[in-house]
Amino acid sequence: MANHKSAIKRARQNTIRQIRNKSVKTRTKNVVKSVRLAADQNNLDLTVQRLDEAKSMLAKAAKKGVIHRNAASRKISRLSKLVNTLRA
Repeated sequence: MANHKSAIKRARQNTIRQIRNKSVKTRTKNVVKSVRLAADQNNLDLTVQRLDEAKSMLAKAAKKGVIHRNAASRKISRLSKLVNTLRA
């Protein structure tokens, strides 16, 4: 356990950030999952709508530093590729 005043504050801040990051990460995973499920149902309109939501969520998560920007870009790219195969 932290003993110094600054270390106690830092531990408290880390806990708050951990909770915030966890919620963002969970939402991101759920949105990506919803795109894949819509794609499995061959529902193009729903899949495109969910893809837009996923792109936004992933970009925000990368901007906040929850996930790396390259990881966000990779996930967006793979989801876009999935949607484009449905269009073809």
